[in-house]
Amino acid sequence: MLILASASPRRQELLRNAGITFTVQPADINETPLVGESPQDCAERLARQKALAVFQSHPQVDVLGADTIVVIDGAILGKPRDAGDAARMLRLLSGRTHAVITGVCLVGPAASSQLPIARKTESKPITGNRPAATAFERTASATTLVTMCEFCENDIRDYIATGEPMDKAGAYAIQGVASRWIPRIDGDYSNVVGLPVAMVYAMLRERAVV
Repeated sequence: MLILASASPRRQELLRNAGITFTVQPADINETPLVGESPQDCAERLARQKALAVFQSHPQVDVLGADTIVVIDGAILGKPRDAGDAARMLRLLSGRTHAVITGVCLVGPAASSQLPIARKTESKPITGNRPAATAFERTASATTLVTMCEFCENDIRDYIATGEPMDKAGAYAIQGVASRWIPRIDGDYSNVVGLPVAMVYAMLRERAVV
């Protein structure tokens, strides 16, 4: 059994489309980046905190956490606070290439055998109220470069009016209206949507969850 520690309908759709069975329990954590924290470290830390927050209530079940951030000029763009913040983000992205980083973390009860995961992963003991000997963890991240066309203030205003940017990192959805401004990506498309599906599937398969 797998629990997705996210309320994101996009992540849920990606998992369903990949034929992965799961239930949903969102994690409520503080998603503020730490001072001096790199974007990759931030995405992986938040994914890990989400997974662990849900795992504390379900220590016999595998839990998947994920966090997606948009990065430009070294600055992390999360979800916009309001329409003005969304407009600010879109102006930053217009006519430029930015990075989308999704951190993923799989935690679960201890297994008798665990295979190593390729690509930027690490294994750490789970700290807190649960003894480290009772739990398993894999943490990883994927990065995709996204190139956007230039768009004008009217484009920004009309796009914000659709409501699409307001719950998205970087204030846009590549699978939605904003697709008309994205001529190129370098990397995993599903990562930009919110979950690097191939990476997650490999983690789940080596864990024998799927």
